[in-house]
Amino acid sequence: MKIICVGRNYAQHTKELNNELPKEPVLFLKPESAILLKRLPFFYPDFSKDVHYEAELVVKINRVGKHIDAKFAHKYYNELTVGIDFTARDLQSQLKGKGLPWEKAKAFDGSAALGKWVDKSEIKNPNNMKFELMVNGISKQIGESAQMLFSIDTLISEISKYFTLKIGDLIFTGTPAGVGPVSKSDQLTAYLENRKLLDLKIK
Repeated sequence: MKIICVGRNYAQHTKELNNELPKEPVLFLKPESAILLKRLPFFYPDFSKDVHYEAELVVKINRVGKHIDAKFAHKYYNELTVGIDFTARDLQSQLKGKGLPWEKAKAFDGSAALGKWVDKSEIKNPNNMKFELMVNGISKQIGESAQMLFSIDTLISEISKYFTLKIGDLIFTGTPAGVGPVSKSDQLTAYLENRKLLDLKIK
């Protein structure tokens, strides 16, 4: 199982980090060990002093595919959730400044938190899903899938050009504007279409 993450997939978030809008999906990977185990808190890593939350829609691949046509991509997933791509922003800035890969800042153990899975059939409009992240009861990020620069179906098609998608693979589809730092004792809750799917403590 692999985790494929998409960067810069919302225009406002791209601008808030002073990045250029991409002409094609920006992709990076997390290992399976990045998944935060259920019922565990997120433990603040000792190699960073500036860890940020990035809430994202996540889809789970349900069949093997390569060179998938976008018009058939909807057949390759049945389940969705909201996840958090934890990012050691200070470390990421150092690595980017040296032209080095981001993995230390993005793919460390526990950096991929996942909410409860929801069947796609339970979503009224899978092409326009609303999700929200709250920190200590205060809304911090609100995103809609219709705002993505590259839709879920487009992402599946583009990703499958480079990586064979297999059953159980996860795609983190990008984060909207509003990312920010977390602190120890923070409580993070994430919602998809007003359904609470994730409830996470920072320690």
